Amino acid sequence: MSLSTPSALARLSHSWLDDGHALLAGSLFVALGLTMFAHAGLLTGGVAGLAFLVSYATGWSLALCFFAFSLPFFWLSWRRLGTAFTLKSLVAVTLVSLCTALAPQVVRFELLNAWVASVLGGFLIGFGLLALLRHQASVGGVNIVAQWLQQTRGVRAGHVQMAVDVLVVLAAFAVVPPERVLQSVLGAVAVGAILTLNHRPGRYLGV
Repeated sequence: MSLSTPSALARLSHSWLDDGHALLAGSLFVALGLTMFAHAGLLTGGVAGLAFLVSYATGWSLALCFFAFSLPFFWLSWRRLGTAFTLKSLVAVTLVSLCTALAPQVVRFELLNAWVASVLGGFLIGFGLLALLRHQASVGGVNIVAQWLQQTRGVRAGHVQMAVDVLVVLAAFAVVPPERVLQSVLGAVAVGAILTLNHRPGRYLGV
């Protein structure tokens, strides 16, 4: 008696309810992770990292910057990853932006160590991105590019995400103290580790 391999099993289709739950849960996880980073004065990578940099430097809304910077990448998503992926990703970006904007009104941290925030916030963002990617969605920006490279070139999305995140965070030395940059790098590694270990081609059978 032989065990079935993943390639021999039929891929299971997600229902609209499955996708809706994943979009909501994943977006909430990402928004909570970003809120922890913002409270601790940390940065993350990719488009969210650029949004943090502009927000810290200008005082503009983090949620508004994140939404605006994510929009240009949806052209690539529409052309290369399809309409369904693009629409679900637009929903995810909108949800993350709204939840991040509303979070300070409903979530307060009386005590949050920056090193702890970098790890826990990074894990939350990583698991949120994982839920979205497994349901063919993303939060725009580098996440879209990473998903496209994994699908077309076999490059792990987690490796791409981690590399870009670390580069963006390192560029923040001019804006935030060095210790905060190191803590932010740890957060970027935490995000990338979740994706690298769990988002691999052939590991997940749902579509």
